[in-house]
Amino acid sequence: MKNNIEIILKSVGIVKSEIKEPPARSEKTKISLSEKIEKIKAERKKVKETIAEIIIEPDKTDLLDGIEDHSHVMILYWGDKVSDKAREIKKVHPMGIEDLPEKGIFATCSQARPNPILITTVKLIGKKDNILKVQGLEAFDNSPIVDIKPYSTSYHQAKNPKTPEWMQKIHKKLKETAHN
Repeated sequence: MKNNIEIILKSVGIVKSEIKEPPARSEKTKISLSEKIEKIKAERKKVKETIAEIIIEPDKTDLLDGIEDHSHVMILYWGDKVSDKAREIKKVHPMGIEDLPEKGIFATCSQARPNPILITTVKLIGKKDNILKVQGLEAFDNSPIVDIKPYSTSYHQAKNPKTPEWMQKIHKKLKETAHN
């Protein structure tokens, strides 16, 4: 197995969003699961409601042909606001909740990754020329876009996925608080 192969990515566009910075995270402050979930719920609500633009390089406009036929797309973007120090983190408490055991970065949805290639499935609101209007994009303003893929339930949906108990606990708590 070859290690440390250099991979060069070139962005295909950029994000324009009102989300300018990562949410404030106080990982060192002890916070209860329900307090943390309320904070996460508010952050998620803001992201889900946010309309952002993805501006594709003009010479790549033809790559968007037919994308407007999809209701949702997956946006792969570079988490350029993830610090070099954060990229060295190997384990985290999921969502910063100290009640949960530390897990390896690859077992979590943390943005602190060795290569911060991040992905979000968003609602495609519209396309005009080289600009996509999307809803629910987690990427920050000026984040570089790496790729765009159409979301297809028959192609991307896993059958009978297994989710660890700690993640189920987080999702259950998020759903409970969403209905209140």
